[in-house]
Amino acid sequence: MYLLIVFLPLLGSSVAGFFGRFLGSEGTAIMTTTCVSFSSILSLIAFYEVAPGASACYLRIAPWISSEMFDASWGSVFDSPTVVMLIVVTSISSLVHLYSISYMSEDPHSPRFMCYLSIPTFFMPMLVTGDNSLQLFLGWEGVGLASYLLIHFWFTRLQADKAATKAMPVNRVGDFGLAPGISGRFTLFQTVDFSTIFARASAPRNSWIFCNMRLNAITLICILLFIGAVGKSAQIGSHTRSPDAMEGPTPVSASIHAATMVTAGVFMIARCSPLFEYPPTALIVITSAGAMTSFLAATTGILQNDLKRVIAYSTCSQLGYMIFACGISNYSVSVFHLMNHAFFKALLFLSAGSVIHAMSDEQDMRKMGGLASSFPLTYAMMLMGSLSLIGFPFPTGFYSKDVILELAYTKYTISGNFAFWLGSLSVLFTSYYSFRLLFLTFLVPTNSFGRDRLRCHDAPIPMAIPSILLALGSLFVGYLAKDMMIGLGSNFWANSPFVLPKNEILAESEFAAPTITKLIPILFSTSGASLAYNVNPVADQFQRAFQTSTFCNRLYCFFNKRWFFDQVLNDFLVRSFLRFGYSVSFEALDKGAIEILGPYGISYTFRRLAERISQLQSGSVYHYAFAMLLGSTPFVTFSRMWDSLSSWVDSRSSFIWIVSSFLNNKSSQE
Repeated sequence: MYLLIVFLPLLGSSVAGFFGRFLGSEGTAIMTTTCVSFSSILSLIAFYEVAPGASACYLRIAPWISSEMFDASWGSVFDSPTVVMLIVVTSISSLVHLYSISYMSEDPHSPRFMCYLSIPTFFMPMLVTGDNSLQLFLGWEGVGLASYLLIHFWFTRLQADKAATKAMPVNRVGDFGLAPGISGRFTLFQTVDFSTIFARASAPRNSWIFCNMRLNAITLICILLFIGAVGKSAQIGSHTRSPDAMEGPTPVSASIHAATMVTAGVFMIARCSPLFEYPPTALIVITSAGAMTSFLAATTGILQNDLKRVIAYSTCSQLGYMIFACGISNYSVSVFHLMNHAFFKALLFLSAGSVIHAMSDEQDMRKMGGLASSFPLTYAMMLMGSLSLIGFPFPTGFYSKDVILELAYTKYTISGNFAFWLGSLSVLFTSYYSFRLLFLTFLVPTNSFGRDRLRCHDAPIPMAIPSILLALGSLFVGYLAKDMMIGLGSNFWANSPFVLPKNEILAESEFAAPTITKLIPILFSTSGASLAYNVNPVADQFQRAFQTSTFCNRLYCFFNKRWFFDQVLNDFLVRSFLRFGYSVSFEALDKGAIEILGPYGISYTFRRLAERISQLQSGSVYHYAFAMLLGSTPFVTFSRMWDSLSSWVDSRSSFIWIVSSFLNNKSSQE
């Protein structure tokens, strides 16, 4: 049963890929959706067997690599974090598959799309169930490949080409950290098996001084692993690919940004918590990066006009919360927020897809407005998702987001306070752009084309059912799972995300945090909503004020252009690498030294030698006879005289004399 959870999506994807043209659009849709749905049902059964009793299941499938002391086998571990992730991945993916049947019904390449859509649903369970670093890395690369294929699905669109081409190098930046981190773990512990590595993580290791800081090997390994998480989970620096991924179909955005790829980095940190607990420097770096990501993405989203990009930046912001929750050593709360976030973020994306699908693929919110009467169900779904996103009391997001901020405050460190205040300000901006999206899309006077208004319609039944189920999850999952997953005294996680006793602050955040601290996120969320309510109905005057004021105009450009991150990266990194690649790697090495010393140089040398030799070919017989005579005369003479000269000449002395005379002539010339 456990293996079927992983391999059923692969079966559906393979059948859709190899036999899609025979099955047709409906056949591939039914096949892939059925496989993923059965995988989701089996995940619920696995959750019931594993999580409540904290009874992990370990499976050894087959040997893979065995060389002397190195052993890496195909194996799976099903513990509490694994089954939670399996429920998130398979349930969200099954609903996205069901939604895609109607959404992609008019696309002529829907069998290929359904094939691609099942690929991350196979690689993500492989990632979360792997019991060693190599299997995790295989799933890690697989979800990166799946993101490229899905973003690049409409390959005739230039922007989709650019976005997919951009996604791959950014993923490679993360792999540049993860691969050395895995190699470092093998060098340090002589194994890639998680259980062995975690059992030996507390042993003291060699350390050295770098930049007036004492670093040890495990600190370096944890920072390298975090670089991998930065590349995969769209943290600061590599967050620019996340909004560009919106060029794919909307179900792709829901799958990648809610359930599969972007959550891989958070899970990897939670899985490797026994390593991250010991170096405090690594935890400080993780906390600071996560807090800055949440603030950066939240401030960027307030002035974006693309419907899906606003939701994409909210994903980056929420991933920042998950990362800095790991940085303050509360991995269980981070995974809990990851689960909650998957439901309301998938709901937001699917609701946005319903609007875009009905409005002739229009994504600019400024060209919408007044759609609440035409989309009552979609408006209600998006309102529920937005309330859960901003942490409004009692929907799902409230039960994890506020806990993260309280934990950051009760950490009582500089990094904890830094994360708390940036996270609280992010709540304000998140509330503002969430309600700005609602106002511009559904409530302000209409600004859309008449032909779109005449043809627009609410979501059909196959698209409405997944949205309704996700809305129920966005309202009730947090309340139902809070005490079980992060309640005091709960044995749900069974020490799987390991936390040192000195870093355990959940009880203190529950009982010792001041009341005003617990109220700050709620005050900020209501303030952001009221600000959006007061600003966006008079958006024209607000826009005019920004355009007439020099400072406001520059501020608007700064946020609308995403802090100029793309320009900075292109000017200072991308162009430098391209210039280096062309002038050094291509011209000097590939077309220079390697080509001259390699195939081109060898072919040129033999060609010139052949030309010289060919000049000796005159075509006259007496020339050839004379050359043969000149060559054979010394040979015959020397061979006949050798018997008489051999007793007088020592061949070894002659060789030494010739070599010494050659060296003497060379030294005299110098």
